[in-house]
Amino acid sequence: MAPARMAALVNGTTSHALDYDDTHFDHVGHLSVGLYPAALAVAEARDASVLELSAAFLVGAESAIRLGRVLGAAHYNRGFHQTATAGAFGATVAAGRLAGLDDAQMRVALGLCATRASGLKSQFGTMGKPLNAGIAASNGVEAAQLAALGLSSADDGIFGQQGFVETHTDAPGAFLGGLTDFRFMDNRYKFHACCHGLHAMIEGLRDIAGQVDPSQVARLHVRTNPRWLRVCDLKAPRTGLEVKFSYAWLAGMVLGGMETGEGGLYTDALAADPALAAFARKVEVTGDAALGDQQGAGTLVLRDGTRIDYSHDLAAPVPPGELMLRVAAKARTVLGARATPVLKMAERIDHDPRGVSAREIGALIRA
Repeated sequence: MAPARMAALVNGTTSHALDYDDTHFDHVGHLSVGLYPAALAVAEARDASVLELSAAFLVGAESAIRLGRVLGAAHYNRGFHQTATAGAFGATVAAGRLAGLDDAQMRVALGLCATRASGLKSQFGTMGKPLNAGIAASNGVEAAQLAALGLSSADDGIFGQQGFVETHTDAPGAFLGGLTDFRFMDNRYKFHACCHGLHAMIEGLRDIAGQVDPSQVARLHVRTNPRWLRVCDLKAPRTGLEVKFSYAWLAGMVLGGMETGEGGLYTDALAADPALAAFARKVEVTGDAALGDQQGAGTLVLRDGTRIDYSHDLAAPVPPGELMLRVAAKARTVLGARATPVLKMAERIDHDPRGVSAREIGALIRA
């Protein structure tokens, strides 16, 4: 058996490897991949129920969302990967709650996390990006364990003098609401195996793809929030991982009928596809400050002069039934027949969360 911190590292890294996870746009990162592996590792060790596991995850998620908001766009734009930075603090809260830390010990754990949390956007397009998520999960488990063993730390490692906020952002945002102002329900789910900054464009192009013969496209103008230009606008990706951060490549894939939710599609051969390279030269991407983080818009111009506008807002609510169908389809895309026991476990948890143990989930993952 691996130590809990190693299990968190492996599961966190693996969970983020396909870029197929969730995103919270207040947090500016992916909550589940950094937090859930930490919570699961500690919950397994303590033989906690799924109800206890879920409660700890949600408290950790709300903590990460709030700190992500405080760190703000300045933190993200400077080059920090909030999945790994704010996410590590959420992982610490989740792990500490399950480990039974008291208030003083939790303060110590967060102080220790403050000197460990790390992760850079320069890793995007490499295997270092999913490792960021694994490090966040591992840091959370280890900080909680060290606090339980009696290590001391700065009294306020987050907001104190030379603490994490002061050293990691020049323009802190406002703290999000009170303890009853829950934000996890604004979490968004990916249905394409690439950076979430591309998804509004993908969904908008999917809406009009049936009207378009890709060979008749003269040019495509993509508009996006300026934040994403330094993240998702690789003009000539060199690897399959870099394709996941390219508006031009993904636009050609969507209009060419490729299934962007198929993780196995993103190979180095895809980056060398001459047809996609030719289409990419027709794509112009510009920042539009009038668009929010979750919005995308643009205009497709055909050779005969026809103009087709598209737009999409990821914040638009998706009915729960439709969301579950898409999540189930995503699970089958990734796992094939192995998705069936996972989906059955989800049904069990919905009906009786107290009757399912964290160890059962761990066993399902190992299987």
